[in-house]
Amino acid sequence: MRAIHVGLCGVGTVGGGTAAVLKRNAEEIARRAGRPIKIIIAANRDLDRAREMCGPDVEIVSDALKVVNHPDVDIVVELIGGTTIAKELVLKAIANGKHVVTANKKLIAEYGNEIFERAQEKGVTVAFEAAVAGGIPVIKALREGLTANRIEWIAGIINGTSNFILTEMRDKGLAFADVLAEAQRLGYAEADPTFDIEGHDAGHKLTIMSAIAFGIPVQFDKAYLEGISKLDAADIKYAGELGYRIKLLGVTRRRENGIELRVAPTLIPHKRLIANVDGVMNAVLVKGDAVGATMYYGPGAGAEPTASAVIADLVDVTRLATADPENRVPHLAFQPSALANLPILPIDEVETCYYLRMDAEDRPGVLADVSRILADANISVESMLQRPATEQNDSRADIIILTHQAVEKNVNGALTKIEALGSINGKVVKLRLEHLNG
Repeated sequence: MRAIHVGLCGVGTVGGGTAAVLKRNAEEIARRAGRPIKIIIAANRDLDRAREMCGPDVEIVSDALKVVNHPDVDIVVELIGGTTIAKELVLKAIANGKHVVTANKKLIAEYGNEIFERAQEKGVTVAFEAAVAGGIPVIKALREGLTANRIEWIAGIINGTSNFILTEMRDKGLAFADVLAEAQRLGYAEADPTFDIEGHDAGHKLTIMSAIAFGIPVQFDKAYLEGISKLDAADIKYAGELGYRIKLLGVTRRRENGIELRVAPTLIPHKRLIANVDGVMNAVLVKGDAVGATMYYGPGAGAEPTASAVIADLVDVTRLATADPENRVPHLAFQPSALANLPILPIDEVETCYYLRMDAEDRPGVLADVSRILADANISVESMLQRPATEQNDSRADIIILTHQAVEKNVNGALTKIEALGSINGKVVKLRLEHLNG
C-alpha cells in the first residue's frame, strides 16, 4: 500500500522531534497506521538544520507554500506557530484538499471556527492533539474516550513555565522576580515571558478544551486571563499553612446560565493529586457525569513528547483518509450542526470559593466589621488565619479568610467596603479557590 506523504512546515524543536520519531519508530507506526508515513518535503529557514534533522531523502525548501502546494503531499504538518503565515498555510492546504496536523494552539483558539468550517467544506481533517498539553492525549480523551459523558468541568495546569515558577516559589520561599530569572536561565521561560506568565498560553489551550467538552465554538476573546506576575510569596506561604497550594489553573465549567472560561492563580487542597503536579509538568482533570473525575498527566512541552502527539494525529488521519467525511470524528467532538450557542460568562458571574488577605490593625472590632460586610453580601466564611503582618510592627496583622462559594461580583462589592474601613491598609488580596472534589 502506498505510503502517506507528509509535508512538514517548520523544523524547529517539535519539527525536529517529529522527524526523529517518525524515522526511529517507522515500522511500529506503519503497523498501527496500516501503511508507512513518510516526510517527503520540509520547509525551514535554516536549511542546514532541516537537512540534518530530516535526512537526505527529504526535499528541503525555504518557502513553506511549496509544501502546501506540493501535488504528492497528503498531510501538511504546520509547526511554525503564530497566526500570520501559519494561518495562510493551513487555509491554503485545506483549499488544496490536504489534511492538516498542527500543534498551534493560538491558531486553533483564535481562528478554529473558520478553519474547521473550511475543512468541513473541503472534506478534509484538521487534527490538533499537540496544541494542548504537549504529549498528553487529552484532546483524544475529550473527543472520543469520554463521548458518553456530559462533561461538567475541566481544570488544568497547562503551562509548564508558570508551574515551574510557582513550584520554586513554594519550595524555596523566593520572590516571583527571582524565580522568573532562574526559569529564563534554565530555558523554561522566554526572554519575554508574558505569553506564559500572564495566562495567554493556558487560555488558548483551555479555550480549545472547553469547545470540545461543551460543544461550543472556540471563543478565546471571551476567556478571563489573570497571570502570576503579581503573586506574593506570602500568599503561597499562607496557602500552605491552610492546607492549599497555588497553581495557575485553567477552569471551564458548565453552569445553568452559561460556561465559565477562566485562567488565574488558584488555591487547590494539597491532598488533591493535581495539586502535587510540580515543575514543568502538566495535568488536566476532567469531570464527567458517568465516569466521575479523570486526570491526564505528563510533559506539556518538549521535542519528542509533543512529536508523540503530532504523530498520533498523523496515524489517525491516515486511518481515516479513506473514510467518508461524515464518518470521521468531528473537529470539536459534536456534529457541526449541533454546536450549542451557550454564552461565556463574564468573570463577575463566576461562582467559586475565595482566599482573601488583608493588612489590618490588630485591635478589637476589626474582625467584626469585616465579618458584617461579608455577611451582608451573602458571603459565608469557611476558615480564618491571623498572623503578624511584620515582625517589626505588632500593631498590624495579616488576616486571611477562606470563603464558601460566592458570586464574584458580590465578593468585589464587599472588598470595596472592606478596603474603605479605616482599620484596613491598602488593597485586599483576592485569589480564587477550587476544591476539585468531583
